[in-house]
Amino acid sequence: MTIEQSPAPGDVADVYDGIGQIYGSTWGPNYHYGYWDDDDDQSSIEVATDRLTDMMISGLAAQPGQRVLDVGCGCGHPALRLARTAGVHVVGISVSHVQVQQANEAAAEAGLADQATFQFTDAMDMSFPDASFDAAWAFESMWHMPDRGRVLSEIARVLRPGGRLAIADVIERGPVSPEGREVLDHICANYAVKSLGTIDEYRESLAANGFVDVEIRDITDNCARTTALMADGVETQFDKLAELVGQEQAASLIDYMRRAAAAPESGYLILTATKG
Repeated sequence: MTIEQSPAPGDVADVYDGIGQIYGSTWGPNYHYGYWDDDDDQSSIEVATDRLTDMMISGLAAQPGQRVLDVGCGCGHPALRLARTAGVHVVGISVSHVQVQQANEAAAEAGLADQATFQFTDAMDMSFPDASFDAAWAFESMWHMPDRGRVLSEIARVLRPGGRLAIADVIERGPVSPEGREVLDHICANYAVKSLGTIDEYRESLAANGFVDVEIRDITDNCARTTALMADGVETQFDKLAELVGQEQAASLIDYMRRAAAAPESGYLILTATKG
């Protein structure tokens, strides 16, 4: 089954080069969801986001010296943590020239330029040779892909047999109420996403592309705090956001972030699989 999405890569870059820079300035270098053990867990954003990154690193189980593909690398913070922790060589790809530059600068500053490099590449049409990577991950990037099935096919092509794949992604959980649909539609309209996939769609698409030993965890309850905390942060930068999108749109974006945090239809998964 093909999990289809649109926009064009340029639309994704526009989001992250625009409002994404404001969001990132309020959130910190690890611009991803966080993971909290339970409602009593008072871990900081920095701890919670690094915890989720470490879960991805553990699931990937990459070995020192291996070559890992980071699909949708963003500003590179998780990739650098992976390179440092696992001793691997990471190649990150993005459709944002701004993020590629930031990621390469961060790698140089961290003394990891020989282990982590980042380049402008479309995940649906990669120039890498077949079987050229030992592992791959996609950390909250798949929901931006025009055709996620095609991306999984490309990942399967560049992975060697037995190569590991890890994905963290925002998903849709049903049944969807009218209020929930409004929130999900807002996410799609404002963050360069056409639709959110489901766990069942992921299972079918992974199988269709030759992945086996698939393990999927719905960790929505552990990650749901993220959006509300991000709304708090973005609200402190309201004037900058309003300069970019207008006051009415800025207020709407923050309001919908809070609504998304409370919507049970907005979910989050983490998965691992192996190329058969």
